[in-house]
Amino acid sequence: MNQGRIWCVVNPTVGLPLFIGGVLAVSLIVHFTVLSHSTWFPAFVQGGF
Repeated sequence: MNQGRIWCVVNPTVGLPLFIGGVLAVSLIVHFTVLSHSTWFPAFVQGGF
């Protein structure tokens, strides 16, 4: 791992949950944005698709 020295600055018990939480937040934001701007998803949720 060529970025192993980052753990000298940030403790893994703090850094890993923050990283995973950041990935989760970005993923949810992207999915919500794509699904809210599509035309087929609201119809699918209402049973019209």
